[in-house]
Amino acid sequence: MYAIIRTGGKQYQVESGDTLRVEKLQGDVGDTVELSEVLLLVDGETIKVGQPVVEGARVVAKIVEQGRHKKITVFKKKRRKGYQVKKGHRQMYTALTIETIAA
Repeated sequence: MYAIIRTGGKQYQVESGDTLRVEKLQGDVGDTVELSEVLLLVDGETIKVGQPVVEGARVVAKIVEQGRHKKITVFKKKRRKGYQVKKGHRQMYTALTIETIAA
C-alpha cells in the first residue's frame, strides 16, 4: 500500500516505514504527526483518487529529526555597475518516518 500526500507545497509518494524530509512542521522529536492531505491511495489493485483529496484517508508519521539542510550560496551581480551581493541560506526541514497509512 502506498499513498501520495501533499505537505509544504510539495507532493511525496510514501509507503509504511519510509523516511523522508519535508518542509518544517511544528512539533518535537518523537511527536506524532497526522497528514490528512492524501491525494491518491493505492492498495493492491484498488486505487482511490481524490477530488482533490481522498475522504477519510490519513497518513500517520513520527518526527525523527528537526534540522537544516546544507548551506547554499546566493550570489547576485550586475555587470559593469560594481554591484554584487553574496548571501547564504539554510532551509529548515523535518524528517518523518511513516508509521501507518489509513483509508
